[in-house]
Amino acid sequence: MSSNFHPLVYLIDYIMGMIMWTLIGRVAMNIFQKEDSNFFFMRVFVKLTDPIINIFRILTPSFIIKPLVPLYVAWFFYMFRFYLMPYLLGYSVMGMLSFPLESEIAREIYRIFSKN
Repeated sequence: MSSNFHPLVYLIDYIMGMIMWTLIGRVAMNIFQKEDSNFFFMRVFVKLTDPIINIFRILTPSFIIKPLVPLYVAWFFYMFRFYLMPYLLGYSVMGMLSFPLESEIAREIYRIFSKN
C-alpha cells in the first residue's frame, strides 16, 4: 500500500471497488442465469446489488435493458473512483492501476506467479 493515502481513502475505495465488481459480476452471471434463478450465487448477487440499483434508479435511463442496468450503475462507481476521488484528494491524475483494491490484487497475482 502507498503511504500517500489516509487509511480512510483505502476503506472507501475498497468498499466502492467491491460494490462495482459485484455489480459487474451480476451482469456476467446474468449471461448464464436468469435473475430469478434459484442458483445460490445468482440469488446472492441479486440480493446484494438490488438496493444499490434501486438507489440509482432515478439516474438510470429507461432505454437501458434490464440485464445491463447493473453495469450502468457500476460505471458510476468506476467514474467516482477514477475521477472524483483523485480530484477531491488533490491529485490531477492517478494513472492506470491506481485503484488501491485492484493494485493489491495485481500485486498478489504477480507475487504468486513470479519465478522468485
